[in-house]
Amino acid sequence: MASVREKRGLLFFDFRHQGIRCREYTKLKDTAANRRKMESVLKKIEAEKLLGNFDYAKWFPGSKNLSKFEPPSDASAILLNGKHGANKTPLFSDYAETWFDQFAVAWRRSHRSTVRSTLDRHLLPYFGSLPVGTITKSQALNFRVELTKKKGRGDNKTLSNKTVNRVMQVLKQIVSEAADAHGFKSPLPQIKRLKQRKSDVHPFGIEEVRLMIETVRQDFRDYLIVRFFTGMRTGEVNGLQWKYVDFDRRLILIRETIVRGELDYTKSDGSQRDIAMSKPVFDALRRAEAVSAHRSGFVFCNREGEPTCLENFNNRVWHPLLRHLGLEKRRAYQMRHTAATLWLASGENPEWIARQLGHTSVEMLFKTYSRFVPNLTHQDGSAIEHVLAAEGLTTLAAHPSE
Repeated sequence: MASVREKRGLLFFDFRHQGIRCREYTKLKDTAANRRKMESVLKKIEAEKLLGNFDYAKWFPGSKNLSKFEPPSDASAILLNGKHGANKTPLFSDYAETWFDQFAVAWRRSHRSTVRSTLDRHLLPYFGSLPVGTITKSQALNFRVELTKKKGRGDNKTLSNKTVNRVMQVLKQIVSEAADAHGFKSPLPQIKRLKQRKSDVHPFGIEEVRLMIETVRQDFRDYLIVRFFTGMRTGEVNGLQWKYVDFDRRLILIRETIVRGELDYTKSDGSQRDIAMSKPVFDALRRAEAVSAHRSGFVFCNREGEPTCLENFNNRVWHPLLRHLGLEKRRAYQMRHTAATLWLASGENPEWIARQLGHTSVEMLFKTYSRFVPNLTHQDGSAIEHVLAAEGLTTLAAHPSE
């Protein structure tokens, strides 16, 4: 929001123009009278901006900011914005709401919530007052720079590249749809994604798994067993209901997940799957059945029958357990990664493992997990050794010289 501010006893204008934050300093001292004068000027500036006839050079001749707002030539303006012109397009705030209403009906509840948050927290405050057809590549890049400086969640000092890319993707989609609807060329497709870190895969070893299961408080022991040996996602296991547990066929049917406290469709169609119960999982679910089946439709629930809360589990069970055992701090989601690496290390069929995890391809499985197999087996190359031994090929002598 435009304002008159003070620095070192002198007043300056602080406002946005074409999505770029501008500060124009004066030599006026911070007095009530000077503030009133500058606020009056600022109102005139904002009025001209609203009418689309604001001339930066007229108000601030010689400003260093002028180079940022050089108007394009008529030819480039036509190329960029089409025959109707940039200012004929609706405001970004108005078009974004229309776009959201049109597409949200096809999204999962959790995705709708994420996009809504992206609009309200990032895009609308920055681009909302601009005609959508006037947004330039330079403005979008400046916006991305500001995103990378924002405070992240938890211990993260700034937003991750993954989050920044997600916000930029929503911006690109909105501008692209507006370009199709209003006849201008979107300048944003050329913006490349920031490089993201590889998935945080830091699984536990089998002895660590055993120690954790033996040490965790009794009421969460079966919960850990199911997570460590099925590879279920957090929302899948917390939202697991007894109607999806088939003891006769020894299958866990993944049909729903819990997101933000509400049951929803799984992450994707590929996530709809049947997980085979190993004996430890079968026994754990039988014990859980005796505890919770009579009071809740959820397999793992609290005393009131409500599904396990991730935040409570993390704060009261998971992180205290890791600290108590002297294990490196990591997310509970690593139990899923642990299941995958244990299956791979034990020689299970990769296609079967991919199906259990809900992966769409074996390629994704190996890309994510295969580098951990040697660390678990400590027998690199042992498989071929067994094959050669079975064929009597391990003691071949060299051919005698002729």
